[in-house]
Amino acid sequence: MLVLTRKPGERVLIGDDIVITVLEARGDGIRIGIDAPRGLRIQRDEVVRAIAEANQEAEAAAHTDDAEELIKEELIKKALGFGD
Repeated sequence: MLVLTRKPGERVLIGDDIVITVLEARGDGIRIGIDAPRGLRIQRDEVVRAIAEANQEAEAAAHTDDAEELIKEELIKKALGFGD
């Protein structure tokens, strides 16, 4: 990992087409601007992690719902005399 110290207004260049500009520094946070090609995805790590976690929870719930539905079907079949 490259660690740099920058002041507001200073820039970091990544390759030929990405520019990160420090816009403002206050308190324990900074504001940055990112100039990059339109087709390049730029995402915040905490948002990506939250979406991944929500997707995992939804998938687990879907599997639980599927299992519950199968159990209900089997119980209904047995109650109606169609089970083994």
